[in-house]
Amino acid sequence: MKQLGSVNDFLGIHIDRLPDQYFLSQELYVASILQQAQMLECKALANPTVTKLPPELLPDPILSDPSMYRRITGSLQYLTLTRPDIAFSINQLSQHMHDPNPEHVYLLKRLLRYIKGTIDYGIPITKSNLDLSSFSDADWAGDPHTRKSTSGFCSFLGNTLISWTVKKQHTVARSSTESEYRSLAALASDVIWLRRLLSEFGLPPTQPTDMHCDNTSAIALANNPVFHVRTKHIEIDQKFIRDHIQQQNVRLLPISTIDQIADIFTKPLSTPRFHQLRLKLTVMQRPINLR
Repeated sequence: MKQLGSVNDFLGIHIDRLPDQYFLSQELYVASILQQAQMLECKALANPTVTKLPPELLPDPILSDPSMYRRITGSLQYLTLTRPDIAFSINQLSQHMHDPNPEHVYLLKRLLRYIKGTIDYGIPITKSNLDLSSFSDADWAGDPHTRKSTSGFCSFLGNTLISWTVKKQHTVARSSTESEYRSLAALASDVIWLRRLLSEFGLPPTQPTDMHCDNTSAIALANNPVFHVRTKHIEIDQKFIRDHIQQQNVRLLPISTIDQIADIFTKPLSTPRFHQLRLKLTVMQRPINLR
């Protein structure tokens, strides 16, 4: 082993140092992706997704090639290490690697135009408290073809975002409560792992981890030991969360939909709403004194 001094770049991630924080970004990596797609000079967009597709989709001479679509989308997956704001878009594009349609090519092009305008964005690691808090959300039956829901959740250590996930659920949920509850169960599993990891670092959590959910029915179900016919099929998830609530590992708290940060991981959003949640997610432009 060799002491190579302070880290500046690690596996394509550029690390800037400030007195009270680190800033992680992948500007050179983004530029290489745009160069592959021949979009270094494209016009930037403010939002990587759309709530409604245009009536006519024009083919792209480069991205319409399935092999190029797969190559670019695969490269973008690595970009989510410092860009959680594009995690939902990447998740949607990755589901159609085998046979991309014109609408998927259109969405990929939109995403590339978005990252062109945010090429120097990234996430900070700041000095703050070591309180772990998490947010969970789900888009019930959001997939128009399979009617499966999308789970999205993230965790903060103090003010620093340390974990995030976007994933399509394996089974079709029968209600919004079920889809939200499955997302909560997945988050609870991730939170328990993070708590064990902190303990291994010699920083065992002293308080239950707050998990925020905007579905009051899901919260009530987690705290209600009585089952009825409509909830028997999620009994295992219910008991898993309830056990950890009783062990004081986690605590479920209600949160308004407006303040639900995980909303950015589950569905396309309007541009003002997207920018609002991107800021809460701590995705930001590189500080001026580092440019």
